[in-house]
Amino acid sequence: MTLHVPLTPATRKIINHASLARMRAGAYLINTCRGGVLDEGALVAALARGHLAGAALDVFDPEPPPPGHPLYGFRNVVLTPHIAAGTRDAFMAKMAFVFANLDRYWRGDPVENLVDLAAAAAP
Repeated sequence: MTLHVPLTPATRKIINHASLARMRAGAYLINTCRGGVLDEGALVAALARGHLAGAALDVFDPEPPPPGHPLYGFRNVVLTPHIAAGTRDAFMAKMAFVFANLDRYWRGDPVENLVDLAAAAAP
């Protein structure tokens, strides 16, 4: 099962003990959308009892998982540091955007997607 939903109040921990129990025994769970859609404690329990064959997670709640998190102890779990979108094509598109923005800046033109850090830090 792969998860592809936004994190909203309706989807928070939508994958929990009950939904994992309904999954076919031996299934794999892949989460690359948002950490909050998965109840990690329920996943740990499903893995520990052998209901799931494994899991691959690129997102967590909290992110990153704290040291000693039980998911680190499973040989059938792959954990990545929120890099699922890190394809070569995505990297090239990001770099093209960055360099185009630098070009705008050096020409004195407005840059795209400017973040006002003072406003972002304000309470």
